[in-house]
Amino acid sequence: MRPVNGIHHITAISGKAQENVDFYAGVLGMRLVKKTVNQDDPGTYHLFYADAIGTPGSDLTFFPWEQLAPPLSGHGLAVEASLEVPSRSLPFWATRLQKYGVTFSKLEKRFGKDVLPLVDPHGMRVALVADETNRPFEPWTDGPIPVAHQIRGLYGARLWERDVAETTAFLEKTLGFQKLGHDEGWTRYGFRNSAGIVDLRESPSERRGRWGIGAIHHLAWRVDDEEHQLAVRAQVEKAGPNATPVIDRFWFKSVYFKEPGGVLFELATDGPGFAVDEELAALGESLVLPPFLQPHREAIAGALPNITVPRLA
Repeated sequence: MRPVNGIHHITAISGKAQENVDFYAGVLGMRLVKKTVNQDDPGTYHLFYADAIGTPGSDLTFFPWEQLAPPLSGHGLAVEASLEVPSRSLPFWATRLQKYGVTFSKLEKRFGKDVLPLVDPHGMRVALVADETNRPFEPWTDGPIPVAHQIRGLYGARLWERDVAETTAFLEKTLGFQKLGHDEGWTRYGFRNSAGIVDLRESPSERRGRWGIGAIHHLAWRVDDEEHQLAVRAQVEKAGPNATPVIDRFWFKSVYFKEPGGVLFELATDGPGFAVDEELAALGESLVLPPFLQPHREAIAGALPNITVPRLA
C-alpha cells in the first residue's frame, strides 16, 4: 500500500468574496497566494490562503458561491476545519478575534491540545489548535500577524459519519492513516510524521448533510507526484469508491472521490506549485488563469467582482 503524505488543502464554500478576503487575509492574516477561478465554474473565484509561499498542507481555499443557501448539517460532511498556531499563541488570537468582532467560544482541550473554536463571517466552523507539529512552514514577514503567532497551516478537520467503521477501515487500509486516539466521542486518525488529522464522530441519527455557504467542500491529501497519485488512485478504486481520472489543475494535479461515508476527498500532487506562473513576491496580487482559460480572460475578469486585500494591523 502507498499511503498519502498528510493534508494538502481544504476547500470550502463562502459567501461574498470580499468578506471572505477581509476575514482570512485581514483578520487571520493568511496570505492570499492565488487569486484564480473555479475551473469548473469560471464565473466564480477560487481563493487560496496559505503561508508565504503556499506550502502544500497550508492552503485553505474557497469558492465564493454567494447564491447558495446555508448548508444542512448532517453526516457525510466535514463540519469544521482546524488551523495550527504556535503553542502559547491563543491569548493573542482571542484578543484579536474580540477586537474584530469575531464569534468565538471559550478555550477547549482536545486530545491534550488547547483549541479556540470560532465561526467565520459566513458560518463556517474553524478551530485554532495550539500545537507545533513537524511541518514545513514559510513565515509571511509582510503580513499583519507577528511571525510568532502566525497560522502555520492546516491541522485537519472534523467529520460526521453515519457508520464510522466503514470510513476508518478505508482510511487505514486504503490511504494509510493511523489511529491516534479517542477523546470525548471523537476518534482521531492521522499520521505520525505528517501534518493532517481527521476526527470522526458517528452520528447515525442525523440526517444526510448538504453543502451550502459555510460548508467544507472537500479535503485534499498530499501525494508526491503523478506516479504516487496513480498508485493511490488504484487503491481507492480497488476498495470500492469511483475515482475521477487525473485532472490537471496547472498548479497541481487532482483526483477526486468520495470516501465510504460520503465526504469528498482529493489526491493532490505537491507540484508544480504556485510560483510556476507568478513571482513569489507577487503571489495573489493579480487574477491568474490556467492556460485553457486564458483565451476567455476578458469575459471571465469582467464577470468577477473586484476584491482588494486588506492590511489590518
